[in-house]
Amino acid sequence: MSDKKEGTKGPRALKLGIPKGSLEQATVDLFRRAGFQVTINARSYYPTIDDPEIRCMLIRSQEMSRYVADEVLDAGLCGHDWVVENRSDVLELAELDYSKATDAKARWVLCVPEDSPVRSAKDLKGKRVATELVGVTKRWLEERGVEAEVEFSWGATEVKCPDLADAIVEITETGSSLRANKLRIVDTVLETNTRLVVGKSAWKDPWKRSKIEDLVTLLQGALLAKRMVGLMMNVPRKGLEAVLELLPSMKNPSVSPLAKGDWVDVVTVIEERQARELIPRLKRAGAQGIVEYPLNKVIY
Repeated sequence: MSDKKEGTKGPRALKLGIPKGSLEQATVDLFRRAGFQVTINARSYYPTIDDPEIRCMLIRSQEMSRYVADEVLDAGLCGHDWVVENRSDVLELAELDYSKATDAKARWVLCVPEDSPVRSAKDLKGKRVATELVGVTKRWLEERGVEAEVEFSWGATEVKCPDLADAIVEITETGSSLRANKLRIVDTVLETNTRLVVGKSAWKDPWKRSKIEDLVTLLQGALLAKRMVGLMMNVPRKGLEAVLELLPSMKNPSVSPLAKGDWVDVVTVIEERQARELIPRLKRAGAQGIVEYPLNKVIY
C-alpha cells in the first residue's frame, strides 16, 4: 500500500478520533493489545501513535459522531448512544464491546426513587426528567405518548431525585451507583456500546477504507483475545480421542506428532472462563504438560 496520495505532498493519513474521558484509558489499552502504541500528553489533544498513516485527535464521545459526519475526522470511536442522540449520518462500522468498567453493553435506564409511585413511563405525565441524553429521552417518551419535561443534566444526575427531578435517565453498566443512591429502574431507554464510526466520504476512499478495515480486524481480534486463552498439551495417542471430545475449540484443534511416536502435541483456543474446569478433566483423560497462555489477538 502506497503512503502517498497521487498529486499531493506528504504521507496519507487516516484522521482518527480517540474518545476523551471515561473511555480514554480503555481505548489506549485496547489499541495496545491490537499492536498500536498510543501516547497521550496531558497538555495536548493530539495523541501520538506508532503508525505514520494514522493521525489521532482526542474528542469527547458526546461530540465524536458529529465531527465524523462533518468530515473533520475520517473515523472515531464513540458510544452508539451519542450517534443516536446527535442523529449523525455516519456508518457504524463495528461494535466494540469494551468500556471503563466491563466488556458488556451499557444501558440508559429510566430511574426513580425506590419509594416513588412511578411504575411505568406513562406515570411521568407532567413530571420532570433529568438526563444528559435529552434528545433520545424526549423521543422515547413521545413514542409512548407521554408529555413530560426533559431537562439537561450537567452531571451527578443520580442525586437529582427526588428534590430536583421526579425521574432521571442515566447510563449504567453494573447498576451499583443507582442502588447506592436508592434508585429503582423503571425501564430501559437505550442499549449502547462503543462503535467505530466512519464518515461516508472516508468509506468511499479506497485507501482509507482499506486502512479502516485493517484497523477493525485488529481491534476486534484484540477484544476477542481478551476473553480467550491458548492451551497446549502432550497427549498419548491412545487417549487422543477422549481428550479431543473435551475440547470446545473455535476450530478443530491442531494435532502434531511428537518425536516419541506414541505421543502427540495438541494446541487449541478456549474461553478463559472454561479453563479452570477443563484443565483437571484433561489431566484425568491422560493429557500431560498442559500449558495455558494468554493471547493478544484472535482473528477468525
